[in-house]
Amino acid sequence: LSERQYWGSDLQLPKMPFEEIMYSDESAYKWLCTLKKVGIVLLTGAAARQGELVKLGHRIGFLRLTFYGPTWQVQDKADANNVAYTTGKLCFHTDYPVLQHPPGVQFLHCIKQTAAGGESGVVDGFHVSNKLKKQNPQAYQILSSTAVDYTDVGADYCDFAVQCKQRIIDVDSRGQAVRINYNNATRDTVFDIPAEKVRPFYAALKEFDDLLNSAEHKFTYKLKPGDIVTFDNWRVLHGRQSYQSGSEVTRHLEGAYADWDVVMSRLRLLRKRVLNRD
Repeated sequence: LSERQYWGSDLQLPKMPFEEIMYSDESAYKWLCTLKKVGIVLLTGAAARQGELVKLGHRIGFLRLTFYGPTWQVQDKADANNVAYTTGKLCFHTDYPVLQHPPGVQFLHCIKQTAAGGESGVVDGFHVSNKLKKQNPQAYQILSSTAVDYTDVGADYCDFAVQCKQRIIDVDSRGQAVRINYNNATRDTVFDIPAEKVRPFYAALKEFDDLLNSAEHKFTYKLKPGDIVTFDNWRVLHGRQSYQSGSEVTRHLEGAYADWDVVMSRLRLLRKRVLNRD
């Protein structure tokens, strides 16, 4: 499990049947192992209705409750309190860096898909971070040491006003990336660093962002009704293309989160079951 498999536009998106991972311990174990190593797995064949992610949560243990609820509906809303609830393009980002402990895993279940537009995109943030570290060590050092303010204020599942500081690239004691915290939609206007460090920071951030959006690093796909994409929110940045709004909802995804502690607990238990059967 310690060996990550890095990828770019050449990603061979791992796919598994939803029903298999729900009822087969061997398949569920393979799913979670692949999720840990590759960072993303597509589950296929779920029912195109709300509630499938709740079942998935029960399969691993439980989902994580956030200010947007235990699950949340990604669709065009007139009174949108989040950019995800519009038809606009979403640039590559990780979810919830505004929390001190962002959710480790994200699930997105396609219930309805628009005919034109709405394609999803993903980038391996750890792979891109490694590239940045090689080509510009100073830029990597800046992004892994500068605390950035994030904020989110509104009302959804409940009223909220959250704020915290995160480094764009969190690293371990060896200087290796362990979590990406990047979301311009919630990056605050407050940036309390010495004035002489502002330009170098934005130069480093632009270089990182350019790498994220380069053709060799991003992978594009389109979810079909019944597809559930599961991915590492600490590693994989995601986004989507814009699509046309209409008089009715044309695109509907249900989303949910889980923590890595819960996922790894289930993985260990499944491993014991699978090995005992062998």
